[in-house]
Amino acid sequence: MALSNTKTTAARRSYLEIRGLTKKFGDFVALRDVSLDVFEGEFVCFLGPSGCGKTTLLRAIAGLDIQTAGTVAQAGRDISALPPSGRDFGIVFQSYALFPNLTVNKNVAYGLENRKTPKARVAARVNELLQLVGMPEQGDKYPAQLSGGQQQRVALARALATSPGLLLLDEPLSALDAKVRVRLRQEVKDLQHRLGVTTIMVTHDQEEALTMADRIVVMNQGVIEQIGTPEEIYRRPASPFVADFVGTMNFLPGTAAGHGRVRMGGVELTTANGVPAVSQGDVVTVCIRPEDVVTRNITAKTPNAIQAIVDELEFLGSFYRATLRPQGPDQTRFRADFSINLMRDLHIAEGGEVTVALPPEHLRIYKDTFITTGDVI
Repeated sequence: MALSNTKTTAARRSYLEIRGLTKKFGDFVALRDVSLDVFEGEFVCFLGPSGCGKTTLLRAIAGLDIQTAGTVAQAGRDISALPPSGRDFGIVFQSYALFPNLTVNKNVAYGLENRKTPKARVAARVNELLQLVGMPEQGDKYPAQLSGGQQQRVALARALATSPGLLLLDEPLSALDAKVRVRLRQEVKDLQHRLGVTTIMVTHDQEEALTMADRIVVMNQGVIEQIGTPEEIYRRPASPFVADFVGTMNFLPGTAAGHGRVRMGGVELTTANGVPAVSQGDVVTVCIRPEDVVTRNITAKTPNAIQAIVDELEFLGSFYRATLRPQGPDQTRFRADFSINLMRDLHIAEGGEVTVALPPEHLRIYKDTFITTGDVI
């Protein structure tokens, strides 16, 4: 989990204030009454599927797509109607958008030269930034002579050249191969940490958001589903959508069975997180992550213990993902992640039996029925 790089959120000063933001394209509502505070020095990720509104929100902040309604304030200044040139930000696009006919030095210097900065200061700043992004010897090369990762570093240096108060990153790593992406996301986070620049990044990659962000804003269909730290988003999803989008989740059909209890097929479960305001017998959705299903130290007193058949095993390198079916007439199946050592120690095999428990503290119950293809097996 990414840690806050200055003060706790509660103690920070709000740097970017978004209030009631709505954006329409004809009859299509891309953003609907979005409100959000971004704190000074914070790294925030807008996370969600394609078409959820995250890039539209970023572009509204930048003034590239002016909102239909609502306001945007930066450092106490209302920038809602200002053009991009009147706002204090640097931006890195997915496509890098480097000038192919300019050298690395000239690309990085572009914003400074437009501001009529003295040549000596431009040269010193360019040198400083290329050192910062680990490319001090590449200044005379052209973008076509660089790898994708190097081009992204140049784009980042160019965005930082004018020392903006806000850094906007629009899926900056999505065009890179997996290994380069993993390396660069740590470099970007380390750089942001050193500079202390308030940063907003758009991504559809949950792993990227979980490893880089101080806070994550999960978006869906033009609205914010949840705002929280990576751990809060992962461990305490506020809605079935968030639970489904971030990480892997079992979604199991159940019925309310009284205070703190639900019935799943022939098994009655207790939960430490409570049950939504429903009447006994109402349909609910029971959720648990595969890694939270336990198999060790289960006794007769262990809550939510289940005897299950191992229907399938999927080898995923460092662990196996098992598809389990409770014994008896109940045909609801769920997934559990077992380490290599556990597989060996308990002799778990397809067709065999295993006793598992669904810890009450890891169960989440939702009032709305939410079944996505493949998540309730």
